Amino acid sequence: MFVQNEQQSLHRAWLALTGLSAVFLVEMLDNSVLTVALPTIGRDLAASTTALQWVTGAYSVVFGGLMLVFGAAADRFGRRRLMTVGLVLLGLASLATAFVATATELVGVRAAMGAAAAMTAPGAGALAFRLFDDEGLRIRAITLISTVGLVGLAVGPTLGGLVLAVAPWQVLLLVNVPIAVLAVVAVRRGIAADDAADLHRVPLDLPGGALGTTTIVLALVAPTLFVVQGADSWTPWATTAAAVLAGVGFVVRQRTAHDPLLDLALLARPLVSGGLAYKAAAGLATAGLSYLVTLQLQFAWGWPPAAAALAMLPQVVVLLAAGPLVNPLVQRVGLHRAAWLGAGAIVVGLAVFTGLGTVTYVGVALALALVAAGLRVAGVVAMVTVLQGLPSTRTTIGAALTDTATEVTSGTGVAVTGTIVAALFTGTITASPWSAAQAAEFHHAALLAGGVLTVVAAVLVAWAMVRTRTAVSPEPAPAAA
Repeated sequence: MFVQNEQQSLHRAWLALTGLSAVFLVEMLDNSVLTVALPTIGRDLAASTTALQWVTGAYSVVFGGLMLVFGAAADRFGRRRLMTVGLVLLGLASLATAFVATATELVGVRAAMGAAAAMTAPGAGALAFRLFDDEGLRIRAITLISTVGLVGLAVGPTLGGLVLAVAPWQVLLLVNVPIAVLAVVAVRRGIAADDAADLHRVPLDLPGGALGTTTIVLALVAPTLFVVQGADSWTPWATTAAAVLAGVGFVVRQRTAHDPLLDLALLARPLVSGGLAYKAAAGLATAGLSYLVTLQLQFAWGWPPAAAALAMLPQVVVLLAAGPLVNPLVQRVGLHRAAWLGAGAIVVGLAVFTGLGTVTYVGVALALALVAAGLRVAGVVAMVTVLQGLPSTRTTIGAALTDTATEVTSGTGVAVTGTIVAALFTGTITASPWSAAQAAEFHHAALLAGGVLTVVAAVLVAWAMVRTRTAVSPEPAPAAA
């Protein structure tokens, strides 16, 4: 399954990396390319605002909720096997787009696509890590597939707009079909079948999986409810309470089950907990900052959508340009120092926005660039750190954990900023023009939200630095299977 030491190079694994890159491309492209089409979809399917929200939300919620379960399943039944099943489901669900006639049907299709993504995403990171024994090549491989995905994320809205000018919106999802076919062929031919000795030989904890999925789904739905219904509504608070109760039940189940879905002892490992904290800080910062910047540019400053999109270019450029620099940085300063530098840039970026970005675009641009640079480094290094800290039979659950940490904290970032803005801003935020009092209220809300994000991200990064400082190599696998 692996490229042997004397033959190790990215070139020799090009077919495998092509397939894994295609998997990550679909994951990143799927929602970004569809966003620009939402008004067209709404008119075509007579969809309400809530229905349109769930066209994108159903994918994210199902994706985030099932990653942990499918990551554990892949470690037991085969990473390549489950990824192939997910790619086939993705292709079939995408084909079904051509036959949808209502918004409800489209939401169902998007949920199926989210399930397919949950089957494929954890395996992409885990298999890229497992292709090589050399740390440098592992970092280069994960950087490569993440770069392909980030290209999709960056060009998705522009590509979607161009396609809509000449074709119906269904084409935006039908494009997944040839990408899925490419991925299946490349993965099947470029990656050997799973070795039985590398699989985790214990039963799958279905009750634990149900509790974990419920926890994550409710945690991802709650931020949306806070933003849509407001903090004065009981529904988001009840959803949050239910998520906490389900989370407590999940922990109890994992501590008492004979064969838990997730051995909580793995989370106690310094490399695992530290890497997940880096991922959490990156997800929180990226989502929270993007939400605040979008509100500020279009509502507080009155910029048109096109100008606001161009204003995000510093983030896009840095995300794409920094890819080739990740591995040289790691080689120069080491894996853990690179993580510190990347995560530190994220915290500094949030602080710059709080201090300067609320009053000048120069501060916004600098904040976006710093957070993007930090995300580019910390995102790759954090995944490698987590996977290094796990036994070889649990790498896919490790990749699923990093993706789950990103999804949950991204939702939390939006919830924190949205709740603070809703609490301090009077009137309807989308109504324009704002009064001088409303502009002052938003400024104070942005300062507070930026400060909260900065402090929380700094705490997560400090925790990660302490946890990973002395853990420089993988720990032995636990004695119990």
